[in-house]
Amino acid sequence: MREGVNFMNYDRKWQAALLSAAMAVAVSLSFAWETLAADSGAVTMTVTAVGKKETQPPALTKDDVQLYQGKEKVQVADWKRGDALFLAVLIDDSLQTAVASQWGDLKAFFMAQPENTFIAVAYARNGTAAVAQDFTKDHALAAKALRMPLGSAGAFTSPYLSLQDWMKRWPDSGERKSIMLFSSGVDYFRGSFDPVDPDLDSTISRAQKQNINIWTIYVPDAGHVGNRAFRVFNAQSNLSRISEETGAESYYLGSGMPVTLKPYFDEIQMHLSNQYLLSFVGNGGKKGKFERVRVVTEAPNVEFLTPSEVFLPAVK
Repeated sequence: MREGVNFMNYDRKWQAALLSAAMAVAVSLSFAWETLAADSGAVTMTVTAVGKKETQPPALTKDDVQLYQGKEKVQVADWKRGDALFLAVLIDDSLQTAVASQWGDLKAFFMAQPENTFIAVAYARNGTAAVAQDFTKDHALAAKALRMPLGSAGAFTSPYLSLQDWMKRWPDSGERKSIMLFSSGVDYFRGSFDPVDPDLDSTISRAQKQNINIWTIYVPDAGHVGNRAFRVFNAQSNLSRISEETGAESYYLGSGMPVTLKPYFDEIQMHLSNQYLLSFVGNGGKKGKFERVRVVTEAPNVEFLTPSEVFLPAVK
């Protein structure tokens, strides 16, 4: 009987030793990754899982995904569910004032966000982002910052310069970051109506460098110039491109005011609820560089929204 007790005590001590060893390895690996991240060009990008026909996608693990840089397969260093989210809402002040009738659904969207979502609200005018409410976890407070756009009085605006202006002031965080942009996509500030806006590429590059997804929702503006058919087409194309290349989606239905924006909010909510943070080590050389990457999976009926390029920081 006594020998049995000794054996059981020995077995428990052995299990405790194994558990301590496992915990030590986990801490060691975590420390190793943090050290690697600090010294050798680690990159974190947001990956959004999308189910077939916009259905709820299954949960995915690190073993379910593969990462390619060009044709070369790259090791995924870390893959985890996005926890906290910085969600910014940027409203073009040149929009038709009737869009304010949709703010009830936008407020409901705010209130439906998880408690670890920080929401901010700003208005785009004169090439800047006028912040009405900085990032807060008080979603009711953020909802109070919604107001009617200025309409024609705010027509001298560039959604792209305003995006850049706001992104420059964002906190440096390893968490998920998204912008919901309500805009016609027309750049009145530059006074340019070229097919591709002159500030589009620089806006995309900044968002990619800061790992920010930009979800765009087309709303017509109050100016007559911006409602001409070819300019609407060009502007919507620019909005689509900025969303696609930052790992998000663009929403519009024709050139008029949508009857309701709620289906767009519901879809964005589903996307935000299925985001992961993927980390890997890339070689950005001495100065850093942008590089195209692909994330794929063998899981059935799942695809990913990812930025078209990521920025590989300079290696120390």
